[in-house]
Amino acid sequence: MPDPSLLEAGLAGLFGLLVGSFLNVVIYRLPKMMEREWAAECAELSGTEAPPAEEFNLVRPRSRCRQCGHQIRWYENIPVISYLALRGKCAGCGTAIGLRYPLVELATGALFFFCVQHWGPTPEGAAWCLFSAAIVALALIDWDTTFLPDDITLPLLWAGLILAALRWTPLPLPQALWGAVGGYLSLWLVYHAFKLATGKEGMGHGDFKLFAALGAWFGWQALVPIILMASVIGAIIGIVMKYSSGLREGGYVPFGPFLAAAGLTAMMFSPGAILQFIGL
Repeated sequence: MPDPSLLEAGLAGLFGLLVGSFLNVVIYRLPKMMEREWAAECAELSGTEAPPAEEFNLVRPRSRCRQCGHQIRWYENIPVISYLALRGKCAGCGTAIGLRYPLVELATGALFFFCVQHWGPTPEGAAWCLFSAAIVALALIDWDTTFLPDDITLPLLWAGLILAALRWTPLPLPQALWGAVGGYLSLWLVYHAFKLATGKEGMGHGDFKLFAALGAWFGWQALVPIILMASVIGAIIGIVMKYSSGLREGGYVPFGPFLAAAGLTAMMFSPGAILQFIGL
């Protein structure tokens, strides 16, 4: 007879694959929705009429190939399986489908499996599944666009505080609250100190909000381990990209993905384990 905990975690992993498929939509569409909203606001402020545009949100229009416009049928959108069946190519024109799509699905499925295996099918396990999904979306949106949308960072911040208040996580509410305050203020101070010293902006305001959200989920004691781990990950990847000529124009690398990676590391191994890993 299969282990019930493994069965529950496996079902969570399958559900995570479906969530990962949806995250692919969020990662691609949410920044474009933001850009359309900004364009509409600019048009309104300038007194001009924005040109009519096709309805565009997380649901409509249906997913389609960016090359030929082929609408994705339901059986072409089964996580991982459809990618393998189609051999990574569009059924309409044969254009290659990015490998990142199934990787996001697999990563989200693996994170959901881990959360339910570790915390069980409990409110806390569901909460960490929610955390994982939000972090994956934020990391990839920031990597692609250098945006960290308020539509994800702020709900993630509030979720951490509310879950602590409901005692669905073991973190006391005062620690979650001061974690959020400390996370925001610490990067806010770094940002303004760097701007005063160089006249340049070293990071975006979304980084403040993401770090505040991590503080709300892990507490103020975790802020130092998380920022150190993010810096180590960022330094390693930055060096690799520099010597592989992978840096984008201006040599800028967004910090959000490294904060996100540090947050997932803290979830899986605990903030104390991070300090041990980096020798502190």
